[in-house]
Amino acid sequence: MDQFTLNLLFVGASFALYIGIAIWARAGSTSEFYAAGRGVHPVTNGMATAADWMSAASFISMAGLIAFTGYDNSSFLMGWTGGYVLLALLLAPYLRKFGKFTVSEFIGDRFYSPTARMVAVICLLVASITYVIGQMQGVGIAFGRFLEIDTTWGLLIGSCVVFAYAVFGGMKGVTYTQVAQYCVLIMAYTIPAVFISLQLTGNPIPALGLFGNTVDANGVDTGMALLTKLDQIVTDLGFAEYTAAHGSTLNMVLFTLSLMIGTAGLPHVIMRFFTVPKVSDARWSAGWTLVFIALLYLTAPAVGAMARLNISELMWPNGTTGEAVSVEQIDNDPEYAWMATWQKTGLLGWEDKNGDGKIQYYNDQNAELQERAAANGWEGNELTNFNRDILVLANPEIASLPGWVIGLVAAGGLAAALSTAAGLLLAISSAVSHDLLKGQLTPNMSEKSELMAARISMAAAIVVAVLLGLNPPGFAAQTVALAFGLAAASIFPALMMGIFSTRINNTGAVAGMLAGLVVTLVYIFLHKGWFFIPDTNSFTDADPLLGPIKSTSFGAIGAAVNFGVAYLVTGMTKETPQEIKDLVQSVRIPRGAGGAIEDH
Repeated sequence: MDQFTLNLLFVGASFALYIGIAIWARAGSTSEFYAAGRGVHPVTNGMATAADWMSAASFISMAGLIAFTGYDNSSFLMGWTGGYVLLALLLAPYLRKFGKFTVSEFIGDRFYSPTARMVAVICLLVASITYVIGQMQGVGIAFGRFLEIDTTWGLLIGSCVVFAYAVFGGMKGVTYTQVAQYCVLIMAYTIPAVFISLQLTGNPIPALGLFGNTVDANGVDTGMALLTKLDQIVTDLGFAEYTAAHGSTLNMVLFTLSLMIGTAGLPHVIMRFFTVPKVSDARWSAGWTLVFIALLYLTAPAVGAMARLNISELMWPNGTTGEAVSVEQIDNDPEYAWMATWQKTGLLGWEDKNGDGKIQYYNDQNAELQERAAANGWEGNELTNFNRDILVLANPEIASLPGWVIGLVAAGGLAAALSTAAGLLLAISSAVSHDLLKGQLTPNMSEKSELMAARISMAAAIVVAVLLGLNPPGFAAQTVALAFGLAAASIFPALMMGIFSTRINNTGAVAGMLAGLVVTLVYIFLHKGWFFIPDTNSFTDADPLLGPIKSTSFGAIGAAVNFGVAYLVTGMTKETPQEIKDLVQSVRIPRGAGGAIEDH
């Protein structure tokens, strides 16, 4: 059976499962649509949250960015895992005790203001739509590769699939679909990693293999550590040392902090804690999620490092001092068949610039390599395009793993992107239908009308995400990082002040959210283009406006602006009413937390 047919079988079987679950668990009420009827088991919810969490950015993009940058991009790992712990410990139990369906609803009630709720809706929509762009980008890449079509068509097909099961099932359908997706994506991520770790180090556990020695073709220990060998190869090719820090420490700290607090402010994960019966279940659910997340996040650094080593050795099969791979070898050797397949997607490209029949892969910007390049007649790096987002999906093919593993990764990549896209679309639809329409504009609308509005707003969000996903502002993980920065600057401070401070009033909260959102949006648009339109930017992340601070790192500064403005405005306006102070105190105290508030 050829690889294309195998891919179709794996992807088709997984899709049939997801859509089947969505139909079985389709939502018949707003409670089921927004919160799955609050009847989900903590372990089930933990698995669904992990699938929601491990998006296209985690599955498809993160390891690719780590592979090509090394230590400097470990901030993705630190920020996202640290952020989840922050969310689980500081926010989720309290929000669940409050018992509302959405984050905007909590902010509206806590700050006793329809305006606060409206501003929270705007903040959620901006962050969630930016996040969805990254997911749809991942969907396009995965569909493009495994259907062997251009990524644009992949994006369009994927958006139709997301629409099908997210719109039907609501939170109830999405929750049980995500359990299936988690099982698919974690197997798809770890099985190839185990194979590759055994190939390179003889150790079946990738996280341990990363720090072990390499083995030769016969499985004999070479005595050289994998990371030492990788450092040697990449520096020989003129790239930065893999295990060393090269960027600004200040930017790295701010970026990690932005991802952490952005994590704790993202609505699609917070909504997950409303689907369990009790507050204690929310805590258990958070713990189980951490276990399920750890399986991927402990494996990702190994996947990145081992893939980078494999690619470098494929491009220089005779060693970095020998001859590069020949065009004839790429065209005819089965070991290189993956390159032609990925070339069709437009995400991989090479060109024999000097006509010597070889493809030289090196850093042509490195001054030290210029002399060697001139002596050998090289005319620049000939691996002209290697999109970071393809690395995990291409990894099994690069390592020449069996066809069924490649098919499994196809299904896993799609599962990761689709699961988070569906969760985000739910967050967007609930913000529009529940918070904006029913909560503000048309309070008397029927449950049936609200469900219809939720589905229409979800469809509109998909259209916007597709349009922006065709010209994304960066790789999938970088686009997602921008969304985290926006959530960090606008939503997180409001949630923290709402739970842990009785002093902050409605005016202060609104002013803080708007200030944080606007200043962060402006900084991002100055670097990424206004409304992400190409070539409208005034600065780049290579040469940022504020010293070393890149657009992806600005969320932490935006959050500081939010806190500062909120406290300043609160000090100049009316004190918080006593009943709101009592409400905050009751939410913070764990006693009597068995049943959450049901009115909505």
